[in-house]
Amino acid sequence: MQNKGLIKLFALLFGLVSIYQLSYTFITNKAENDAEAYAISQISESEEDYVVKREALEAQYLDSIGDNSVLGYTNYNEAKKKELNKGLDLKGGINVTLQISVKDILKGLANNSKNPIFNKALADADTASKNSDATYVDLFFQAWDDISGDSKLASPDIFANKGLSEEINFQMSDDEVKPIIRRKIDESIVSAFEVLRERIDGFGVTQPNIQREGTSGRILVELPGARDIARAQDLLSSTAQLEFWETYQPNNPELQGFFFQANEKLKSLIDVDEVEPVKEESELDSLLSDVAQDSLDLANQRNPLFEKFQLGAPSYAVGVAAAKDTAEIGSYLRMKEIRRLLPANMQFVKFLWERPSEDSEIVQLFALKSNRDGIPRISGDVVSDARDDFDLGGKPAVSMTMNTQGAKEWEELTGDAYNNRTGIAIVLDNKVYTAPGVSSGPISGGRSEITGDFTINETKDIANVLRAGKLPASAEIIQATIVGPSLGQEAIDSGFMSFLIAMAFVLIWMVFYYGRAGLFADIALLLNILLIFGVLTSLGAVLTLPGIAGIVLTIGMSVDANVLIFERIKEEIAKGKGKSQAVADGFNNALSSILDANITTGLTAIILFIFGSGPIKGFATTLLIGIVTSLFTAIFITRLLVDWYLQGKSRRLDFATGATKNLFRNISIDFLGKRKIAYIVSGILVIVGVISLFTNGLQQGVDFIGGRSYQVRFEQAVSSSEIASELNDVFGSGTNVKTFGEENQIKITTPYKVDVEGLEVDNEIQDKLFTSLQKYLPSGISKEDFVSGSGEDSIGILQSVKVGPTIADDIKKNAFLAILGSLAVVFLYILFRFRKWQFSLGAVTAVFHDVMIVLGIFSIFGTIMPFNMEIDQAFIAAILTVIGYSLNDTVVVFDRIREIIGEKGWRGGDNINLALNSTLSRTLNTSMTTLVVLLAIFIFGGESLRGFMFAMIIGVIVGTYSSIFIATPVMFDTLNKSVSSGKIKEVAE
Repeated sequence: MQNKGLIKLFALLFGLVSIYQLSYTFITNKAENDAEAYAISQISESEEDYVVKREALEAQYLDSIGDNSVLGYTNYNEAKKKELNKGLDLKGGINVTLQISVKDILKGLANNSKNPIFNKALADADTASKNSDATYVDLFFQAWDDISGDSKLASPDIFANKGLSEEINFQMSDDEVKPIIRRKIDESIVSAFEVLRERIDGFGVTQPNIQREGTSGRILVELPGARDIARAQDLLSSTAQLEFWETYQPNNPELQGFFFQANEKLKSLIDVDEVEPVKEESELDSLLSDVAQDSLDLANQRNPLFEKFQLGAPSYAVGVAAAKDTAEIGSYLRMKEIRRLLPANMQFVKFLWERPSEDSEIVQLFALKSNRDGIPRISGDVVSDARDDFDLGGKPAVSMTMNTQGAKEWEELTGDAYNNRTGIAIVLDNKVYTAPGVSSGPISGGRSEITGDFTINETKDIANVLRAGKLPASAEIIQATIVGPSLGQEAIDSGFMSFLIAMAFVLIWMVFYYGRAGLFADIALLLNILLIFGVLTSLGAVLTLPGIAGIVLTIGMSVDANVLIFERIKEEIAKGKGKSQAVADGFNNALSSILDANITTGLTAIILFIFGSGPIKGFATTLLIGIVTSLFTAIFITRLLVDWYLQGKSRRLDFATGATKNLFRNISIDFLGKRKIAYIVSGILVIVGVISLFTNGLQQGVDFIGGRSYQVRFEQAVSSSEIASELNDVFGSGTNVKTFGEENQIKITTPYKVDVEGLEVDNEIQDKLFTSLQKYLPSGISKEDFVSGSGEDSIGILQSVKVGPTIADDIKKNAFLAILGSLAVVFLYILFRFRKWQFSLGAVTAVFHDVMIVLGIFSIFGTIMPFNMEIDQAFIAAILTVIGYSLNDTVVVFDRIREIIGEKGWRGGDNINLALNSTLSRTLNTSMTTLVVLLAIFIFGGESLRGFMFAMIIGVIVGTYSSIFIATPVMFDTLNKSVSSGKIKEVAE
């Protein structure tokens, strides 16, 4: 081997750089372990808010040592930025895909136009978007073209308005306006992206990730390590629409008269007999015993409005209600028949509820002075700065400073409130945060304050979003994955266990089978692992649980190159060559097979990376890195070690041990003679699988059908069928409950309100889950602990996944394209390498055979196996990996067939059988090693990986079989016809 010195230098530098990169991870892990030990020593688990206090103490400790020098070249704060990134499934946290509403942006650009054609085009685009992959703006333009007639987009009441006057005038055609609108929409999405980035930067998690997904208006946000999930969701979905309104006086007689008329009108609009009567003394009555009762005897009459709402409240609110009734009362007040009862001078009144405090059961309703266009007196655009502060009573508050224009408007608003004896409602995202009065005349200077029942974190977040600015349009969470920190730690433990077991087996097996040569392969393998982690860290890639599976799989597959090399060396030794020449020829002869096998696997990994998302990208990333580093270590490092050893005098290297020396020697199996039996067996298996696919189908996960799923852990074993029956009564039919791993753990999947976006629905489902499952939970567990999975022994929701129907369709389409693309790419590559379409046909037929059998097994046994066998993105990753592995095996066989035929000619099937027999040792060796590795992950890698690993185990078994009994026979039968007919003279070129 030439350039040995250069290879040694490169390997040394590569290894040192990897150790250097990984040193940051070791430094941060040690510091964080010390912080955890310090926090635990300072408080008792019996203390109230133990988790919150512990986190605060850990943060305090890390802040105190953050700038201290470590090893003379870094500190904790610097190391944290350079450590190995861990994904949500290992660290816990939240991953969401936000959809910025292009419809909102269009309405904003059109100045909320009332043009009926414009609004009809928006409505048509809404309908079309449910069954189309086109962007919303394209659907809007298409709808507009269909119905616009003589109307133009550049009309004064649409886009030729004051706000766009510098770019659009009424003389422009629709074709001239469209590119401007597209650009404006893109600018708005970029603006939303930057606003979200600023908010996330102020949230306080390390290594956040935010990226825009193409031009779709979707933004991916990952917050690894985020423990306060509700806080993170509020931060991301809040539009930060800050408004200042003047309130009506709460005792306004016209306003009070409206509520009495509304109550009477509702009696005729709804069936009062269906309204639950008020108990003698409701919880609301007892809480409001100090509020004067109105003239109606509410306890004895059926009053649709007043049974849930009471006039009169402290401050400038008009009334109060139980928090659980606000949605129903709001629907009453929005009815057209009710709005008509408003006095002429109050036609545009705006009713808003206050932001409820965390433990409050009642909320206040405010009546705000509005106009025809619903525009507030002052908007949040005038706020120049905001910061978290404390009010005069020492409670957390948000202090705001306004610009010159805002200061002037604030002085006018406070003057009007003082003169009218009204309050000023400070509204954020349609919730009244505070509504103070003005007691000493107009307030100049533009300073104001938001007060309320806040925590310090809440005031930090409010100030953060106000500084970052409001989103230009609403942002709906269309996909979300939430993983609790305890589940992340369990994933690390199980992943590490499977990693160690797989490593130990491979290292021992290589020494057992190849003796001292196997020891050299082990050294190369250990360097390979070091390089994989080093490259992951230096690239800033994210390590996920499927990523660990990819690394462990790389361990199993990386021995393939060494096995190929050692088997070829043994063949050369058997021909009587000297050790040095046999080693050189063995490495050279194996190179073609090694490259072909790894390139085909790499191609499927690239397709998986392109079409996958989240953890699946992590799997593809580690697999790709592993392929490259495996090639380097197997071809160069192993060769260096072998050559070094053989330089010594009287050193013997047999590439085998006493137990394995004669294995697979002088084998002569007529594989082609058994191909008809193989065709029949495979045909039956495929047909049975297809029948099951058409009759039973597959268990599709929420990735493909949309919905929400929750992984819930209990203290004791529970009955999944009993819980399923109860939850179907709550959420309706379609809710699925199954045991997930241990008997005290279940997975709940429901399509309930899958089409409805918003945190309100998420909270509603969590409420229903907590209420329905409370009898199975330990006494005293709170809803907050249940939702976060942070209760005693991690009881509650450990993980939740939400996928909207639109993104589910996209995932399904990408999965189909990924499988189709991998088959096409591999067909073309094999055609290019072997120059005969018969080789490509054999390989693709085998792959199709393998995929259909895996799908058939999942269809037949999907409801029988005691682990999750849903079809999701991880399953697609398994299918693509099976394709890669099957091709890997097939290509090695084809490469040997081409070589032997090139040396000895076609001779019917004799030389093909010879090639199959000569590769049998490598095929079984690699397959067995890979299978044991997969079994280690299947058994010890955690419940979430079992379905994924089961698919790959079946795939490896079937793939090994198909490369011998399907791919090769199909290639032989089609190629033999061409050779026999004289169409092909030379098979090997």
